[in-house]
Amino acid sequence: MDDTDLFTVAQVRAFDRAAIEARGIAGYTLMQRAAAFAWSRLRLRWPQARRIVVICGSGNNGGDGYVLARLARTEGLDAEVVALAEPRAGSDAARAYADWAAVGGATAPADASIAPADVYVDAIFGTGLARPPDGAARAWIERLDAARNGVLALDVPSGVDADSGDVPGVAVRATETASFVAHKRGLFTGAALEYRGALSLDALEIPAPVFDAARPDARSLSAQDVEKRLPQRSKNAHKGNFGHVLAVGGDHGFGGAIRLAGEAALRCGAGLVSIATRAEHVVALNAARPELMAHGVEGAQELEGLLDRASVVALGPGLGQRAWGHALWYAALASGKPSVIDADGLNLLARDRPALPAHSVLTPHPGEAARLLEVDAAAIARDRYGAARAIAARNGAVCVLKGAGTLIATPEGEVAVCPWGNPGMASGGMGDLLTGVIAALLAQGLGAWDAACVGVALHARAGDLAARAGQAGMIASDLFVPLQRLRNAVGADDAG
Repeated sequence: MDDTDLFTVAQVRAFDRAAIEARGIAGYTLMQRAAAFAWSRLRLRWPQARRIVVICGSGNNGGDGYVLARLARTEGLDAEVVALAEPRAGSDAARAYADWAAVGGATAPADASIAPADVYVDAIFGTGLARPPDGAARAWIERLDAARNGVLALDVPSGVDADSGDVPGVAVRATETASFVAHKRGLFTGAALEYRGALSLDALEIPAPVFDAARPDARSLSAQDVEKRLPQRSKNAHKGNFGHVLAVGGDHGFGGAIRLAGEAALRCGAGLVSIATRAEHVVALNAARPELMAHGVEGAQELEGLLDRASVVALGPGLGQRAWGHALWYAALASGKPSVIDADGLNLLARDRPALPAHSVLTPHPGEAARLLEVDAAAIARDRYGAARAIAARNGAVCVLKGAGTLIATPEGEVAVCPWGNPGMASGGMGDLLTGVIAALLAQGLGAWDAACVGVALHARAGDLAARAGQAGMIASDLFVPLQRLRNAVGADDAG
């Protein structure tokens, strides 16, 4: 099992069963190992902590909490347990509770008045909840959020769906999550990123063959893997070796969108970049970025010659959905050139649904994804993995589902997750940049899957470098210089 391998909750539970049933490792032994790892993380992150409070549910996650509390008490800390419900008789959690009581550990009911702690430990649900918490669990989750002290979540922050990353109600906002057995895919995308804090993992000494039998449901991108896929340049190269991107868009009032896409394609190594846009934008484009070959295009017939010369189309930034945009969109797709489709290009696709050119990439945000799948945005949040796969399969194209923990999916169901990016990138124009980045990589010879994975990574890591000056107020063009550096693997280590 690699550090980048991500699994469903069902897969992780199967690993746990295989360790117990096929490998003869007692469930209570796994519980003790989990608690020991979590305890080590607590001491590392909060070395000065003297009092901890562990909130335990009735299942095995609660059992992990009882063992951790016992370890803390054994080492001289003031440890107290709040029991939201009694463990089931005969379970490993019940044994953990008995061992805690045997060392004189105190257990308070859910409604007890508890003295403040230096660190709280969330051992309420783990992976065992896929609905909004209620009752005493909800009250304690809200109390932890109000306390604003350090919080260590065991395995999964309670209230976070470990499969999807969705948070359907309240959830524990952890400072760190100590996760067990294998990475749960839901902790890498969507709302979960707001709640999980720092993430650590221990496989609990489960033998490698247990994991080898399963194919990861998804993989997290790594810097090393991304850099290996970057297109290389020979010493006798010329601009014709690196493709010709045609960026199509920029209806009235939206010339900036197509300029951002075009310049991003240049910064990421495209040999030539042409712009097909409204005639009113050409003078400004030539003045601001003369390297872009800007053309005023008023209809599909004028676009045909530009399409003939292009190797890849970046379609959608500022395109609009009126007659002009629709005509250019249809002509671009009919050309059969590999395309990166974004913004209004996706909204038009949701309406008309023509067959797409081979080797194309779609880059929807959740709202656009909802339109493509004819659902609401909440349904996308409930299952981002399923949504990305469905869009890719329906359209026969790679799908980049944007957002925190961007997902890249193939029509065959392979999924990669981007671990980079930051909230400063939630500003206008960032998606236009991504369109140009991916188009440039397609033009340089990468396949749709590799271009999408590398493009998403370069874009997100450039955002992280730009955010060093502060996230609020960061604008899309702040990414141009770091994009060029990262495309050339200069300063890549600084980006994480």
